[in-house]
Amino acid sequence: MTEIFTHQPVLLNEAVDALSIKANGIYIDGTFGRGGHSAAILSQLGESGKLIAFDQDPEAVATAHQRFDADSRFEIIHENFSCMADVIKTKGLAGKVDGVLLDIGVSSPQFDDSSRGFSFSQSGPLDMRMNPEEGESAAEWLQTAEPKDIARVLKIYGEEKFAKRIAWAIVDYREENKIETTEELAVIIDGAVPKSKQDKNKHPATRSFQAIRIFINKELDVLQEALDQVNDLLCVGGRLAVISFHSLEDRITKRFIKKMTSEPPAMHDLPIRNDDIVKPMKKIGKAIKAGKAELEINPRARSAVLRIAERVS
Repeated sequence: MTEIFTHQPVLLNEAVDALSIKANGIYIDGTFGRGGHSAAILSQLGESGKLIAFDQDPEAVATAHQRFDADSRFEIIHENFSCMADVIKTKGLAGKVDGVLLDIGVSSPQFDDSSRGFSFSQSGPLDMRMNPEEGESAAEWLQTAEPKDIARVLKIYGEEKFAKRIAWAIVDYREENKIETTEELAVIIDGAVPKSKQDKNKHPATRSFQAIRIFINKELDVLQEALDQVNDLLCVGGRLAVISFHSLEDRITKRFIKKMTSEPPAMHDLPIRNDDIVKPMKKIGKAIKAGKAELEINPRARSAVLRIAERVS
């Protein structure tokens, strides 16, 4: 019997409202997941509306076909959302998109399925790839990576204080054994972090697993690449909505919006009125976080941050 993993979309109403959906508009869901946001967008589109969704996870793509293949307004693309520009340009829709939604990070089904290797809460193969058909798994990388490179990844992407200790513990362990499961890695990390320094409310492997996952999937690079494409895809008045779950992701999004909505540095000393300076986008409202009601239903929403911008020129 096939196990079914469900996903509760985070900031669902806020994100869809942020897109200010037009019935005949063209929209992109850059991270389909299990289709929660896509379903909400489709519910507001008319017969001439269009939703193009992306996901690199084969299981998410299979779900998309099962749920929406009968809907002519919907299309799923089995690609990372950093490929948006190529796909949209091929369709002749560049500059015509009314909204782009990016829900960054790992979906609940990926976390909950032990065979994907994202979580230390249950033992499974140490994979962590969002697309298990491409690239190097976490186990493969850890088996050959230099200790300084492992430490760098844990420090930069996980802000792990004991990055060097953990890196050397991994290297020492692999001299005798291959690290093949999430349980093995979690035990190694637990042994490397001093007991007196461990957080009683957080497993000592939390930051390291997060860091390795971000590195393996190149998540921050992919996000930056996608954001750099957005303005050319959106029409004037088109909206960008980004939901992030990690401070590094949110920082990249925040900096991008600031850059696109600010006076270019080269213009600072020129005798030009502020009204005459062309700014590609404007920020819409303040950052939005999940409310108390949502957090009671879905605790995983506690770190989510939604930021919104609109193309103006």
